Amino acid sequence: MAIPYANRMSGIRPSAIRELLRLGDDPDLISFGGGYPDPALFPMNELSEIFHELLTTANARTLQYTESRGLPELRARIADRLTRGGTTCGADDVLVIQGGQQGLDLTAKLVLNAGDTVVTENPTFLGALIAFAPYEPRYAPVRIDEDGMDMDHLEETLARHPGARLLYTVPDFQNPTGVTLSLDRRRRLIELANRHELLVLEDTPYRDLRYEGTHIPTLKSLDTEGRVVHVGSFSKILAPGVRLGWAVAAPDVLEKLGLLKLAADTQSSTLNMAATATYLGQYDIDSHIADACAVYRHKRDLALKTLDEVMPPEVRFTRPDGGLFTWLTFPDTFDTADFMRQTLLPHAKVAYVPGTTFFPTQQEPNHARLSFSGIADERLVDGLHRMGDLVRRELAH
Repeated sequence: MAIPYANRMSGIRPSAIRELLRLGDDPDLISFGGGYPDPALFPMNELSEIFHELLTTANARTLQYTESRGLPELRARIADRLTRGGTTCGADDVLVIQGGQQGLDLTAKLVLNAGDTVVTENPTFLGALIAFAPYEPRYAPVRIDEDGMDMDHLEETLARHPGARLLYTVPDFQNPTGVTLSLDRRRRLIELANRHELLVLEDTPYRDLRYEGTHIPTLKSLDTEGRVVHVGSFSKILAPGVRLGWAVAAPDVLEKLGLLKLAADTQSSTLNMAATATYLGQYDIDSHIADACAVYRHKRDLALKTLDEVMPPEVRFTRPDGGLFTWLTFPDTFDTADFMRQTLLPHAKVAYVPGTTFFPTQQEPNHARLSFSGIADERLVDGLHRMGDLVRRELAH
């Protein structure tokens, strides 16, 4: 049957990650692929009690429609947390969204026409490329180093791409590399965005997962012209299954994002919004996050220590101050996708995410993203030893 699909579907393809991780349901597979939080950290007892209380006749409104922008109580609690963290805003400045991913889609829908230029880090979050793809953009990637996006290269890139519409960045513990944008670079990014009239999409799902050092101000807190759309998520700090996040933006921008959300899904789940608002009111989420950070800090330290022991000197990897990922760089001739498909999966039952798909234009095959967050200590060490043995053997040939 011939279906006349829209032109935009030509850029929508199956994810390489999905194809390479088809064995993900194999209990013997040790996967460093998904950036999943540790399910042992979900506040199951607290949420169970909250949902039990909400699902009563007296609280039938939690199964009813509500404001498209989100429950007022939840928006107020989000605004309070952000303000205490240095990003001053009120409930009317907050739009509740279906996880951070919806914020990427709505922002792209807001400003992108086919052929418009999006500036990204290089590499960048694969989920953002998936979200942007239906709007048929062009990409202008900017190199990154241990301090995040290179501002000199950003300035050169913007000069080469006048009229760029959107700059997308994950400034805190970037996915996939784990690096963090320095304060000086954040300030310069805002200056460049103002000069070139760019909308900046600040994606912050990992911001609260800092294991050492001090928090750096958000781009939104440094915003002087209302150019930053700040997107956050409860997925990594509460539970991804609630599918809730937030967007904070200038009033006109937020109003239009709200209209696009209304068209997309009417609203986020009233029940999940009510449960999350209740959790924030009854429990100390900052204490919960601190407990989670202690667990993830241990896992990060264990992963980096093991990588130091098992990887040959030709393999480099980032040492993030937080977040869920480290980024491995192999010699230039090493193809991590082929190595995983032909060697690592069949002989060691270990998986990571090959780095090629994180590059928006010119793919580089010699990288891999490794997540340490959702794996038990013994399996983490075992998996890295299996991988290290095969990498050494491969590089010795």
